Amino acid sequence: MRDADKLRDELRERLSASLQGKFQVTDGEILEEIDREIENARSGAFLPLEERLSLRKELFNSFRRLGILQELVDNRKITEIMVNGKDCIFVEEEGKIRRSDRKFRSEENLQDLIQQIVSRVNRTVNISRPIADARLPDGSRVHVVLPPAALDGPVLTIRKFPEPFDMDRLTDCGTITPEAAGFLRTAVIAGYNIFISGGTGSGKTTFLNALSGFIPPEERIITIEDSAELQIRHIPNLVRLETRAETGEGVEPVTMSDLIRASLRMRPDRIIVGEVRGGEALDMLQAMNTGHDGSISTGHANSAADMLTRLETMVLMQAASLPLEAIRQQIASALDLIIHLGRMRDRSRRVLEIEEVIGCEQGKILLSPLYTFRETGENGQTRVQGRLEKAGELVHREKLRAAGLSL
Repeated sequence: MRDADKLRDELRERLSASLQGKFQVTDGEILEEIDREIENARSGAFLPLEERLSLRKELFNSFRRLGILQELVDNRKITEIMVNGKDCIFVEEEGKIRRSDRKFRSEENLQDLIQQIVSRVNRTVNISRPIADARLPDGSRVHVVLPPAALDGPVLTIRKFPEPFDMDRLTDCGTITPEAAGFLRTAVIAGYNIFISGGTGSGKTTFLNALSGFIPPEERIITIEDSAELQIRHIPNLVRLETRAETGEGVEPVTMSDLIRASLRMRPDRIIVGEVRGGEALDMLQAMNTGHDGSISTGHANSAADMLTRLETMVLMQAASLPLEAIRQQIASALDLIIHLGRMRDRSRRVLEIEEVIGCEQGKILLSPLYTFRETGENGQTRVQGRLEKAGELVHREKLRAAGLSL
C-alpha cells in the first residue's frame, strides 16, 4: 500500500475511534477533528499543503458524504454511476459509458457506504433482504443489490437527476415541439388523465416534472412514489408520500396500493403516481375513475399501445378474477392521453407519440394518434433528425369545454 493510502487509512481509524459514541456531530465538529488528526500526523512527517487539503476532503467525504464517489456525484456531466463490486466502477457521462479509475479499498468499505445511504431514508438491506431502493439528499435514485444475489460483490447504481427541466427547456432541447407542448399545457389545465410511457432512461421522470409545472398552483396535489424523486416546487398544498419496505423486525410494509387508497381520503385534486410497476395499477385506475381528473403516472413500455397491454397485465396481478374486457373498460375510462418517450441512437430523448384513448369497442381499447415523431435522417454528427408532427384531432373535448378552454 502506498504511504498516502496508509496514512489515510490510519487517520480514518483514529477518527472513527474518536467519533464513536458521539451523537449529532455537526460537519464543523468533524472538520475540526480531521484538522486535529492531520496536524498530529504532520509532526511525524512533512505534508505539503495540497496533500493536506486533499486528505481533509477525502476524510470528510468518507464520513459525511459518499467517499470516492462524491466527486462523481458532484460532476454535473455524469448522469449515472454504476458500481459493480469494489474494483469496477462505470459512469455515464454526456450519454457515453466509460470505466472510472476509482476503486474502493475493500468490499467492507463499499458495504459501509451502502448502509450509510440506505439508513438515511430508513431502508434496510442485508443478506436476508439483499435488494433495496433509496435516494440521496439531492434526489438522485439509488438501487442496491448485495450478495448472495449479486455474485461479484455489492452492486450500487446511482441515477442522477439534473436540475428540474421545465417544458421550455425540453422544447429548446428538441424533446418536444412548441405546438405539442402548448397542447399538453391545455390538457393538463383541463384535467386530462395522462400516462407517460417509455423505456429505461427515456426521460419519463424528467418529463413528468416538466408536465407538472402546468398544474394550477391553487390545487391540492398528492404524489406517491417508491422512492421520492419528483420535484414539484410551485404547489403550496403538496403532500408527498413514499413507500416503505418490510424490515423483518415487525415493521409492516407500506405499499403503493396502500398509499393510493390513503390518498383518496386526503381530498386531493390530483394524484401523481411516480411509476406503476405492479398490482397498484388497479388502484390508480380506480382513483382516476372516481373524480380525480388530471392525475398523472408513468410506466415502462416500448410504445403507447404496449403500455395498455402492460397495464392489463399489472391489473391482473392484483385482480386475476376480473374479466379482461372489464379491465380494458376500466383503462379506457380512466386514461385520456398516453405520451410515449424514447431514447434515440444519438442518446437524445424525444417524445415519439401522443395518443388519445378514445374508448373501448368490441373488447379492444382504441387509440387515436395526435402527434407522431417522423424521422428524416441524420446530419454529419449522426444527430437524429426529425420532428413531432401533428397526426390528428382531439376527439373528446368535454373536459376542455368544462374548463372553458380551447385548442
